[in-house]
Order: sequence, then structure tokens, then C-alpha cells
Amino acid sequence: MKNLFIILIMALLAFPARSQEIPQPFQDVNQDDLGNVSDEFQELFFAALKQKGIENYEKAITALEKCLALDTEKSVVYFELGKNYRELEKFDQAISNFKKASELEPEKESILVFLFQTYGMTEDFEGAIATLKKLILFDESYKEDLANLYLLNEDYDKALGLLDELDEKLGANSYRNSLRRQIFARTNNTGAQIQNLQQGITDNPEVEQNYLNLIYIYSENGEEEEAFKIAEELLATNPGSTLAHLALYKFYLNKGDTEAAVASMKIVFESEEIDAESKFKVLNDFLNFVQENPEYEDDLIEVAGKLSEWEDAPKLFEQLGSYYLKRNNREDALKFFELGLKENPENFELTKNTLLLQLEFGKFELARELSGEALESFPSQPMLYLFQGVAMNKLSQFEDAEESLKDGLDYLIDDTMMEIDFYSQLAISYHGMKNADKAEEYRRKAENLKKEIN
Repeated sequence: MKNLFIILIMALLAFPARSQEIPQPFQDVNQDDLGNVSDEFQELFFAALKQKGIENYEKAITALEKCLALDTEKSVVYFELGKNYRELEKFDQAISNFKKASELEPEKESILVFLFQTYGMTEDFEGAIATLKKLILFDESYKEDLANLYLLNEDYDKALGLLDELDEKLGANSYRNSLRRQIFARTNNTGAQIQNLQQGITDNPEVEQNYLNLIYIYSENGEEEEAFKIAEELLATNPGSTLAHLALYKFYLNKGDTEAAVASMKIVFESEEIDAESKFKVLNDFLNFVQENPEYEDDLIEVAGKLSEWEDAPKLFEQLGSYYLKRNNREDALKFFELGLKENPENFELTKNTLLLQLEFGKFELARELSGEALESFPSQPMLYLFQGVAMNKLSQFEDAEESLKDGLDYLIDDTMMEIDFYSQLAISYHGMKNADKAEEYRRKAENLKKEIN
């Protein structure tokens, strides 16, 4: 989903925005984009781009206005004017120019995106809604943004109707559920909501979302028994429903029916209908449950064995590794961290935790290889050079360790404890190279720093 508008108003809402790659036409404008223009026009236009690039927006606008004096029918000029005015927070002028650019090139989705964003910056929800309806013609995934805009504009019925339409077409997800919950919280008319949902269940018993919304309302009002009855009704009406278990596992846990709770959690984990974020929440409950009921740890391991089939296995592996680390089961923590890194090698925190445990368990060859690979992605992280140096020292590769440790010191800033570790490892490297003077020099450096902080 696009969720572009959320980026602009995320401070107004309680749920996090999902980041977005926004198309930006003319970002790298070339002569072909301008069409048939004079040399003077071309020179002025690219001068404007240059000025914008160094944040001289007023000068960029002046050059672009000179372009308009030569040719008033180039959408790219209005588009660039809009971007410069927006940088200056002159939103009315920005909107006016984006609208003119869109009139000249109505098929350009990206111009509409900038217009949409700018309306958002001014909290002009009506303008944003009108623009978003045009964007939906390019991509129906913008409908999710439209539901969010309806919420912000207090068009709650329209928002709920659109959310129901999207759920019916695409299946439920946690983002739309969070929107729906905010609408319920804002309207505070639970009686009407319950009646409406009950009628929806009567009219269309196969639509699972009505049951889930009703379960949520009952749960929020503390009516756990009513919520549980609706979850059971959903399962009775739709025996194959996995969404029902997204509610049932929690009820079973609260009732102390652990066998049923674990069975429901497993169904949730294996479901293709349930989004990854919801699975993460269930996993956290499962981890907390197993921590208090260790006899179910085999069930957790069974679930972990299926993680590679899930939507976002690396994050789940990392969660499991952190869980075992907290329980001081460091070998299993390392196993899951290593699995996570296979899927997500760019995760620095995961890399750091894995390296620490590899060194602890004497997996020096693996630590040397992993730190080397990580340095290709994070070449300015001194910790990685230190880990690599430790692994190389343990492998008696003292010359390589010296090089890595000295490289790492170049990136170290204001971290006395790590500096002590670097000097201590360099002392080991020089001792291994039979350079007693250097070894003593770095040993003394480490000792002097220790005295300074004690």
C-alpha cells in the first residue's frame, strides 16, 4: 500500500507510518524531457536545477520564471516551481504550480503525488481527498490512504465502508484494523456499532471482518465473555477460519486452557491469510507464555521450524534469538540469530549479536568471515573491526588482526571502553608477532585508560 499521506501527518495519529518510495519524475531531467526548446530556455532551466540542488530556492524560482516567459506550456517548469515553493513553505504557490503542471500532463502520477503531499502539509483534507481520487485511477492501492484521509476528515462512515471493501477484496491486515479501531474510539457510539455489526453478521455470515470488529469492540469494553462467544460463532459459521484463532488464542490463554491456546497460536502462525505484523504480536504472547510455562518449549521450537515459510522470517528469527538470550540460553539464541542473518545480512544489530555469541562459543572462523562481510556494508563501524581483530588473534592471524584493529581505531570516537579493548587486542597481536616492545606499549595504553575511568 502507498500510505503516502501518513508520512505527512504521522504526528496526528497513534500508529506508525510505513515508509514509501515516492515516484519523482524529472528528478534527473535531461534535454529530451524538455522537448523542443531554445538554448536560452535550456540554459535557464538547468541553472534552476543547479540552484535547487544547492538549496538556493529563490534563485531557482527566478530562473524558472524566466523559462515561463519563453514558454508557458512546459509542465516540467511548473512542476519544478511547485517543488521550490514547497521547500520555502509557500504552500499556496506550490499547490497552484502543481495543479498547472497536472493540467498540462494529467497522466503524470508523480505530479499528483506531490500535490497530494502538499495538501497534507497544510492539512487541507478536502484537497487531498480530491487528488487522491485521481491517484486511485493509477493504482487502487491508494484506497488505503483514502480511508485514512476520511478518518482525518471525520468522514467515518465513508472510511468504514472503504475499509470493509478493502478487507473483503484483499483480506484483513493490521494497518486497516488500526484505522478501524481509531474510528471506533473517536465515534464512541458502541451501541450503534454493535447493532450494525450484528446486522452485518446476520445478513452476510460468511464475512469474517464483521465478527472480528465485533470481537474488538466487546474486548475494548471489557466484555470478554461476549467477545469469546462471537469468536466461537465465527469458527462455527466459518469452520476453516484462521482469523477466528487470532482472537481465540488470547481468550484460551486468559481462561487457562493452554492446550487450546497453543493449538490456536499454531493455526495463526501457519495461516496465509494473517499478516506478518499480527503474527509477530502472537509470537510475543507465545514467547511470554513459554517463559512462564517451559513445558511448551517444544511447541515453540516446532513453530520456529516453520518460520522460513512465513512472510518476514528474519524478524521472527531475531525475536526468537532475543527471547533465548534473555533466558540465558545462548546457544539457541545464536542458532536463531544466524538463521536471521541468512535472510537479512544488512541488519547491523543482528550482526553484532551474532558476532558476540560466535566469539563467546569459539566460532572464530565464522566470526572472521561474518565481520569481513559486515564491513562491506558497514565500513565505518569500529565494533566490527574489533570483532574481526579478536577472531583473527584467536586464529593466530596476528598481522591481519593488527591491520584490522588499526583500521578500526581510525573510526573510533569517544568510546573509552572500546578503545581499551582495541589496545588490549593490539597487545595480543604484537605479542603473537614477537614484537615485545609494541605489545608492551599497547598493554600500557590499555592500563592507563583503565586507570583514568576508575
